[in-house]
Amino acid sequence: MTARGVCVPEELFQSMRQSIIDGAPDTARSLAETGLQRGIAPLAAIHQGYVPGMNHVGEQFAQRRMFLPDMVASAEAMKAAMSVLDPELKKLGTDRPSAGTIVMGTAKGDIHEIGKTLVGTLLGANGFTVHDLGVDVSAEKFAAAAHELGADVVGVSALLTTTMKGQKGVIELFDREGLRPQVKVIIGGAPVTRQWSEEIRADGFAKDAVSAVSLVQRLLPGKLAEVR
Repeated sequence: MTARGVCVPEELFQSMRQSIIDGAPDTARSLAETGLQRGIAPLAAIHQGYVPGMNHVGEQFAQRRMFLPDMVASAEAMKAAMSVLDPELKKLGTDRPSAGTIVMGTAKGDIHEIGKTLVGTLLGANGFTVHDLGVDVSAEKFAAAAHELGADVVGVSALLTTTMKGQKGVIELFDREGLRPQVKVIIGGAPVTRQWSEEIRADGFAKDAVSAVSLVQRLLPGKLAEVR
């Protein structure tokens, strides 16, 4: 295989993929550095090495063959690799084309974020530009970020039944401010159901990180076509 005119063994891409599956940040970072030294384009390392690994982990998690600690470790490995590759992309002026802008956060009053963070990592690995607002995010803050960042999709997570009302509050505010239907609002979290999603008129809900990526891809088919 060739990247930048340099012969690159397929084994290096396989090792990158495996470092994500193993949840090994140090290895993932080291392989990214090695790839750059060998003349591999950052985008090639991302799309042929690391992203397939992250996608595999997500699929295994959805099938209950891998568990939350595995996903967290893999997400850390992905971040480690990207900490090497992102600066190189910016230096070369070849930032990845974005498949869409996503604003994410956990609803007001809720401080849970592991699931949200995993969704953001998978979305980022699949080419989306993700802005994570963190936890305890008010509807007003979601709206301000959507305006400022030109969001295509806003994702609101809630891990408590008592904070699910915050998801409804975001949708109601977006309706009042005329942000919808241009901005899609999706919801997720352990207590969230399809019935709740339909009741509050969300644009969709996802039960896990993998289905969240699929949902966003379905909502933004035009953006994905532009990237491809």
